[in-house]
Amino acid sequence: MAKIESQLVRRWLDGWTVARSLPEAEPVEPAGDGLRSKCDQPGREVEVFALRADEEPESLARLAAAVAAARQTTWLTVPTLRPDTVESVIGAAGLELLRRSEWLMTTKLTEHPQHAPAAPYESEVCTEGPVTVVSLRGPSGEVAARGTIAVVGTDAIADRIETDEAHRRRGLGRAMMSALAEAAVSQGARTGLLIASEEGQRLYSALGWHHEADVLIARGPVVPSSC
Repeated sequence: MAKIESQLVRRWLDGWTVARSLPEAEPVEPAGDGLRSKCDQPGREVEVFALRADEEPESLARLAAAVAAARQTTWLTVPTLRPDTVESVIGAAGLELLRRSEWLMTTKLTEHPQHAPAAPYESEVCTEGPVTVVSLRGPSGEVAARGTIAVVGTDAIADRIETDEAHRRRGLGRAMMSALAEAAVSQGARTGLLIASEEGQRLYSALGWHHEADVLIARGPVVPSSC
């Protein structure tokens, strides 16, 4: 039976926490079915990432039950090659399914196609430690697109790739991904990883990124803030 490798999920999560300046994820106890990261966002205080949803469906049921009973508003992210089964388990636990059609994707960064932004757009690259932020600025200096990539070992995790609605369909997505890949390779990265929204999947696929798994995201009960 096909299954998503837990090590790939761990690698993506290691870079995602660095990209967002979050604490290192910790194992969910006692069974170690997943990893937990503090997000400290309103309505998303904690996020749990399933590691063995396909190889051991019971582990997902345990995680979903723990999320449903959490004392903080908690999200559950599940990479899987069996999305219908995962959706059933999530529903049975009473969680709210937020997103069903995202993809975990990878690519060889050294083979990433290069696309420069067309005039009048210009790239601005800022690197601090393992994290690089690329901004594409328009003719008036406004930020037309922005993205982040974090290098951990030979992996680079791309995150928060956004193009302002007023500047779409001008090739900025391709230029953004090219600049991020170039920056990551210069820091020793060889493999790119990201979780793609349904909207971004066509762009990444056209640039040579490969689908590794579907990603479902659910939320437990919203817990009112005690502040």
